[in-house]
Amino acid sequence: MAKAVRFYETGGPEVLTWEAVEVGDPGPGEVRIRHEAVGMNFADTYFRTGLYPAPLPAGMGVEAAGVVEAVGAGVEDFAPGDRVTYTGSPLGAYSTERVMPAEHLIHLPDAIPFETAAAMTMRGLTTSYLLRRIRPLSAGDTVLLHAAAGGVGLIFTQWAKLLGIKVIGTVSTEEKAEIARAHGCDEVILYTREDVATRVRELTDGKGVPVVFDSIGATTYETSLNSLARRGLLVCFGTASGPIPPIDAMQLAIKGSLYVTRPALADYIADPAERAELAGELFSHVAAGDIIIEINQRYGLDDAVRAHRDIESGRSIGSSVFTL
Repeated sequence: MAKAVRFYETGGPEVLTWEAVEVGDPGPGEVRIRHEAVGMNFADTYFRTGLYPAPLPAGMGVEAAGVVEAVGAGVEDFAPGDRVTYTGSPLGAYSTERVMPAEHLIHLPDAIPFETAAAMTMRGLTTSYLLRRIRPLSAGDTVLLHAAAGGVGLIFTQWAKLLGIKVIGTVSTEEKAEIARAHGCDEVILYTREDVATRVRELTDGKGVPVVFDSIGATTYETSLNSLARRGLLVCFGTASGPIPPIDAMQLAIKGSLYVTRPALADYIADPAERAELAGELFSHVAAGDIIIEINQRYGLDDAVRAHRDIESGRSIGSSVFTL
């Protein structure tokens, strides 16, 4: 019998339940997948708390890797036995197996283990669009990255290094600072000890950076704006501390004709051709060993409550996965 994590009301980690489920056969355009590893992302907590609305009851999770077991009518790009990974699909990845739309799947190269795929598909594709789609960046450019020791942060700094981009990262502890440096972060700011914007100005001869990549949200928004150079861009791609405040257009003008964008991964992988291009570049870097995906936390799916408590408390470093 298949099992899955589900929730019937929004709230804290304790609302997550581990229960037996009926999976059934795939319908037209669908596949049935047996999961080998499941990814955990901070965004999962947004669905659980209700920040991202979901019809209840609901499954949990949007990222996993595994093997196709059956395909429904009309599915031509995938066959039983195919190794696949996915992200951004309907909720339900926290499960031993599931039926889902085939359109969300990505073929997984043999060179990449299932656990690695589950730990990097969302984070890696996020990094891919941040560095390759948001604003053209060239070798020698300097950017500010919040949460530099997080799952996206560790991939981002390695990829930026390959492109010759200098990264100033923020972290909360000396332990995380060491990890960020080890993965290519050029300068690390402990936001618990230093004023981030002031330090960024010092590191950039008073100019500020052309782009800030901010996955924290509410508590870092003002600091991010104050770290930008004239006509700089703030990329708010996450809200770990809560949503960003309402944008004051006049404030953007006063601070240097700044820009703010709130991108979502779904809009950068909606087109199959673009998704394949972004995934292909990511997979090639990982397969070649140019980007190392470190899994720092592993849990069983029946331990999802503890996993959510860990990630919300800030104890997690890098990527976390559920193993089956």
